[in-house]
Amino acid sequence: MNDDQWFPPSENDDLTGNIHQRTEELYRISNCEVNDNGTFTCPAFVLRDMVIFPHMISPIFLSENQSFLAIEAAQANNETVVSVFLAEDNFEGDQAAKFLAVGVELAVGRMLSIQGGDHSALAQGRRRIEIVSILQTEPYLIIEAKPVIDDFQITRQLKALMRTSRSLFESCVDLNESLPEEAHLYSMNINDPGWLADMIATSLSLPFETRKELLLLTHPADRLKMINKSLAEELDVLELEDEIQAQVQTEVDRSHREYYLREQMKAIQIELGEGDIWTQEILDLEEKINTTDLPEQVKTQALRELQRLQQMPSMAPEVGIIRTYLDWLLELPWTETSEDNLDVLHASEVLDKDHFGLKKAKDRIIEYIAIRSLHPKRQHQPILCFVGPPGTGKTSLGKSIANALGRKFVRISLGGVRDEAEIRGHRRTYIGAMPGRIIQTMRRVGTKNPLFMLDEIDKLGADFRGDPSSALLEVLDPEQNNSFSDHYLEIEYDLSEVIFITTANTLSTIPPALLDRMEVIEFSGYIEEEKIEIAKRFLIPRQLQETGLEDEGIVYQVTALMKIIREYTYEAGVRNFEREIGSVLRKIARLKTENKDYPHHVTPQAVRKFLGPQTFFETEAEGDDEVGVATALAWTENGGEIMPVEVLILEGKGNLQLTGQIGEIMQESAQAALSYIKSRAEMLDIDPEIFENVDVHLHIPEGAIPKDGPSAGITLTTAMISAFTNRPSYHQVGMTGEITLRGRVLPVGGIREKVLASHRAGLKKVIFPEKNEKDLEDLPKSVLKEMELVTVKHMDEVLSIALHEKKQHARSMKRRGIKKTASEDSDAEGG
Repeated sequence: MNDDQWFPPSENDDLTGNIHQRTEELYRISNCEVNDNGTFTCPAFVLRDMVIFPHMISPIFLSENQSFLAIEAAQANNETVVSVFLAEDNFEGDQAAKFLAVGVELAVGRMLSIQGGDHSALAQGRRRIEIVSILQTEPYLIIEAKPVIDDFQITRQLKALMRTSRSLFESCVDLNESLPEEAHLYSMNINDPGWLADMIATSLSLPFETRKELLLLTHPADRLKMINKSLAEELDVLELEDEIQAQVQTEVDRSHREYYLREQMKAIQIELGEGDIWTQEILDLEEKINTTDLPEQVKTQALRELQRLQQMPSMAPEVGIIRTYLDWLLELPWTETSEDNLDVLHASEVLDKDHFGLKKAKDRIIEYIAIRSLHPKRQHQPILCFVGPPGTGKTSLGKSIANALGRKFVRISLGGVRDEAEIRGHRRTYIGAMPGRIIQTMRRVGTKNPLFMLDEIDKLGADFRGDPSSALLEVLDPEQNNSFSDHYLEIEYDLSEVIFITTANTLSTIPPALLDRMEVIEFSGYIEEEKIEIAKRFLIPRQLQETGLEDEGIVYQVTALMKIIREYTYEAGVRNFEREIGSVLRKIARLKTENKDYPHHVTPQAVRKFLGPQTFFETEAEGDDEVGVATALAWTENGGEIMPVEVLILEGKGNLQLTGQIGEIMQESAQAALSYIKSRAEMLDIDPEIFENVDVHLHIPEGAIPKDGPSAGITLTTAMISAFTNRPSYHQVGMTGEITLRGRVLPVGGIREKVLASHRAGLKKVIFPEKNEKDLEDLPKSVLKEMELVTVKHMDEVLSIALHEKKQHARSMKRRGIKKTASEDSDAEGG
């Protein structure tokens, strides 16, 4: 190798063939001759991911056919070729602006074929060039370029920069084992500042973008400043690596020292006749395995792992892993069970004592206990899914069921769980591996037949780590969970004696396969009467005890409880209801401790005083019969609501405008309603031509609240027909039901909550689908007595109940001063 060349360290030197022979070939290639304008023309190719600076030699790898042709053209004339660099990867615009302004003239040796059809060659950087113009792009690139001449003088500043560069580079070479010592010696013999900067840049592992920035700097002083900055950053990283390596070495030395000391301790103990601690520990484990009641398969696996442990030195890294695994095997409840209390009357008393209502869930548990008492060896346990709004008693009922059966109760929350290993565990090949949460909980509870509650199963997630809901399929399948497989244990574990109860707020996010394995029991929201009864039995006594007022004779009036429910809470459950009850009692407790007068009877006025202004406002029913207004009934997670629907007929071009944050399904219901009205225009005494000359604006108030669902279909239709025919609707009538294009009324959900909401709002009559008549069984008798509930099958029945007669319609048109044609006047008078 000539003295004026430097080969950067490369992992690909084996691809360059005979390095010295191929280097000599490069020297025989002459630079392109410069013409009178100071420019030259030569082939060029795009060099990606690397920069070969002037005076440097490095292998290049070619995969593009265009680059291959350009180099062949240059070699045919024994001339150099120019390497250019893309300014941006996805540049679209002028060809000249596509490349960096500065490139490098290269001498490229003969090309060798490598695996995959690509080629390699040895290239030597000759000089920087500046691109003048692009002469040709196909079949390969030809450019006009001019050499970049370093015009500088060696100043004191430049000498200082060079000295700094050499000093920093020397420190990097000392700390970086991949840089040979010859690199520093070579840099000491370079007197050209630009060459020095390029040589150091080639030696360092600089990012490609940084190398391109360095290439664009034509003045040596600028290049040296940039190199010094990169050297300083590299030196900081190398010093940190060196410090970390020293710490690691210290730890290794300490481990060796501890090993030698332990070996000496072992020898001393043997001499004293005290025995080996490690051997004693192995014997203790073996005795524990033999005395513990384990299934045959588990005992075999434990003895196999113990044998592996005996063959290892006490300081082996795997000793802790095996020891932890044996602890898990020995501490899991393989055969331990708690005895079930199968007294049906006792279970009924416990459930009724702890919870009010929830008849379906209680009946299902009583049925299970009855069957177990008749068939004690029954293997399959019920797998229930309690679905309902927050605060309706799902989790607390699970605890009561465990108390009634005499089983231990355990609960894990699945909300936000996204890793399958949370359920099935990690394999022992991973550091820190442990069983999944199912096995962990079974170890904690200590029996193999607890009541296991999986809370918030509807909030399971899934990502790149797996789908935990799929792992639960085996857990919640009575046909499979007798051989549950945890990745950590690698032994089947029997979960068939566990009663699993899951809870969810909605079924929509639970995968169908998982939902199919569970028996769903719905927890509907509590009605007002139920909340008052729950408050009397459970909430008020509990809050009196927590506030220390149980002996003070504090009594809540029913009207005060109703005020809290209606004006200070908005929920299907009773959590916030209990908080507000507790808030009132805490303020009473404060008055007592301050020796001030406090009320012994909590009245509505006391509630207003202690809780402040009303927080929630119920939608009020309309006060008068009006045209274009009808009252819909809606279901929410927090119970039922009434929902007024308003319709205006405006001059226009037949458009339907929907406002009030209406969802897609409700928008489709409105379109179906309008189509139904158009198809029945003549029967409804509506001029068919009017639809092309007016716009229909349908609005549902409280626009900040999203609304969706098909159950408002008959209400939308009624409001539109009222507006088109000018027939007022009865303001004390609420309605719910889905409508078809033929006017049929289809069943909907939430009838119980909707009827109760209409009762609270003061409505006297509710129209609902005939097929929903079965849903009236759960309504309180007082509501059934005070309200008229009408079932319908077709839209014609709805109109006859909800709208005034046509005679009233004619009077209404006159009263409102609406212009009519002569024929309409005669029809109205005739009617």
